[in-house]
Order: sequence, then C-alpha cells, then structure tokens
Amino acid sequence: MMNQERNTTDLILADSLKELVLTKPVEKITIKEITDKAGVIRPTFYNHFQDKYELLEWIIHREILDPMQPLIQNGLINQAVLLLFTSMEHNREFYMRLSRMDGPITFDDLAVKCMHELLENILSSRPKNKTSKFPWVSADLLAEYYARSLCFATKLWIRQGMNVPPQDMADAYEYLMGHTMEEVLNELG
Repeated sequence: MMNQERNTTDLILADSLKELVLTKPVEKITIKEITDKAGVIRPTFYNHFQDKYELLEWIIHREILDPMQPLIQNGLINQAVLLLFTSMEHNREFYMRLSRMDGPITFDDLAVKCMHELLENILSSRPKNKTSKFPWVSADLLAEYYARSLCFATKLWIRQGMNVPPQDMADAYEYLMGHTMEEVLNELG
C-alpha cells in the first residue's frame, strides 16, 4: 500500500512539472510551483525527489527508458529505438521544451545520464562468456558510446521539429550504427 501511495504521489508531481514545462522554462520552475500545482506540501516533494532534475530523470525513465529495457534485453534494438521516438512524439511539446533547457543541467545531460545508466545495467547483467577482441572496451564505455549516439540523434530530431516519422528515425539510426563510416560514405558518393 505504501509503495502504491508513493507511485501515486510521484505521478502527481510528474504531471505537475510536465504541465508547468509547457508554460515556462524548466530552469525558472520552482519546487513551490510544482507542489502547489500538485496540491501537496513542499516536504512531500523532498520525500520523493531531491530536486526538479531528479523528477525529470524519473519522468524520462518511466515514460521512455523503462518500456525500452525489455526490448533491448531481448535484442529488439530497432523496436526499442522506435519506441523512444514514438514516446517522445506522443509528448512532443514537453520534450521540445525540455530540449531548450538552459542552466546548470541540460536536457542532453539528463538524457545521456539516463540512457547510459540503462545501457550499462543491461550490459553489466549479461553473461561474460566471451573474451573481447578489445579488452579496454568495457560495459561502461559501450554504454557511454551508445547513449551519446542515440541522444545525439534524438536531439537532432527534436531540433528539426520532430518532422521525420519515428519509424524513419529508428531505421536511420539502425542503419548508421550497423554500417562503417566507410560504407556510409561510399553510398553517399
């Protein structure tokens, strides 16, 4: 019962922040505004989140990354990436405004951190029954590489107005990640 109450409060705070983001920049939103809109007292916020950035991370995990995790774990990478773009398109205005965050923490910072954590957890939990050709390529390095590449593609898509359909974005990402730079350059010219 206690966990259900916590989840309900988390959702109320998240909805409050999401509504506020549609009216003003994230960096100008106060905890008091979030709690007032949510109809809770300020200490309640701090019982759940350290600050508004931790709440944003929670939203990103809940709406985008948590649903992607089982797909990635089962090797359905294209479907996971498609889900990412589809989920963001569903909340288009919210994510477009988040992408404009300008302060001590940016949307890029949050997105890379969250994606890196997800990928590192997945990579670290895999059985280590093979020896890597490059021992210095760790789970952390792979998570960082793929988190940054996917976040770069996502950020570019958002900046261009999310006008490319999610399926096309997922296919383009899969194509770029599955081909060498030489192969891509040879196809272009």
